[in-house]
Amino acid sequence: MALRLGREMDADPEILTAAALLHDIGRAEESASKGAICHAEYGAKLADSILKELEFSSDCIGKICHCIRAHRYRGACPPQSLEAKILFDADKLDSIGAIGIGRAFLFAGQIGACLHNPELDPRETESYSNQDSAYREFQVKMTRVKGRLLTPAGAKIAANRHQFMEIFFDRLNREIYGSD
Repeated sequence: MALRLGREMDADPEILTAAALLHDIGRAEESASKGAICHAEYGAKLADSILKELEFSSDCIGKICHCIRAHRYRGACPPQSLEAKILFDADKLDSIGAIGIGRAFLFAGQIGACLHNPELDPRETESYSNQDSAYREFQVKMTRVKGRLLTPAGAKIAANRHQFMEIFFDRLNREIYGSD
């Protein structure tokens, strides 16, 4: 997705490709720490070492690491460059739509959460707990994505994916509550 958006927006393919390949390199540490370690910040440090070893220029390394630091949804480092904005959007687009729904259910299963608990308000449950669910992920995070994208091309794709999620979770709730 990052490369597709990058082609549409005339981004630097070297920066964008490296950033896209490395942007989640710190994800295992974040998961192991149950979210205490920011995978974007940790990943940028790992990427810096890898890129130096591969003899990227210091300018390229700085740009790539900025993209990695800035791609996180809750990150403290906002995307500044075109490539960082594109990577941010591409990463968010992977978190919504059919892929996002699949990832939400996978995550819920990994942490031992339930499919959906209609007795709990998703906005009042704790992330990374057995109260978590794919529906909570939708309510708390996925519904906000479309309004946060930074590029026109990303926003257009997000609107379509958001509509699909609304339909899917509406149907899920109708089946859970027995109205369908």
